[in-house]
Parts: sequence; C-alpha cells; structure tokens
Amino acid sequence: QVQLVESGGGLVQPGGSLRLSCAASGSIFSMYPMGWFRQAPGKEREFVATIGRSGDRTYYADSVKGRFAISRDNARNTVYLQMNSLTPEDTAVYRCARGGRYLTNYDRAQEYDYWGQGTQVTVSS
Repeated sequence: QVQLVESGGGLVQPGGSLRLSCAASGSIFSMYPMGWFRQAPGKEREFVATIGRSGDRTYYADSVKGRFAISRDNARNTVYLQMNSLTPEDTAVYRCARGGRYLTNYDRAQEYDYWGQGTQVTVSS
C-alpha cells in the first residue's frame, strides 16, 4: 500500500521560511514524479510544484516561483518543499502527491494517484 506522510508545517511570520517533507513508502519512489498542492479554506485546490523522477526537472506555479524550491532524495524516498518569503496568502493545507508514471499535465490534480493527508502551514500577519 502506498503511503505519503507530510511533515514540517507550522506557524510562521510573514517573510519567514519553512521546509516541508513528504516521506513515501510502499512504492518504487524513483519511478514517479512528485508534486505539492495546497488548499486554503474556501478556495480550490491549487498546484504548487512538481519534480521529475530524477530531480532534474522542476515546475512551479507562478504564485510561488522564485520563493519555493522543490527537491527530492530518492535514496530516502522523500520529497521536500523549501518555502521562503512566506506571505499570509501561502496559508493552506499542503499535500504531496504521486504523479502518474508518465505525467502529461503536471499541474492537474487528476494526474496524481496517491495523496498524503496534508500538513498545515499558517503565515500570520
């Protein structure tokens, strides 16, 4: 059974930083692209970032480009999201997800098959 468990969320001041982790089990981690999505109360789920299987390709939403960085360590079956220059608009539940074996649209939630429960990120004003 594939499981994804996020950690690293919390409360941070505007301008601060957090690093999220997503630990995967029950799959051949290196075979799949991995992504991060977020959802704030009353808003639609939003794509944040995706990283390719080898870690060589990364994709970001315009809203986080230049502030966030996605990375992965296949030896540890873990994907990370480094978040800098955080603003209150970044407040959301962040979830990691496993992409399809041959991902075609990295920003489409429908192309991800397993999801973590999420970790809360709150940026106070």
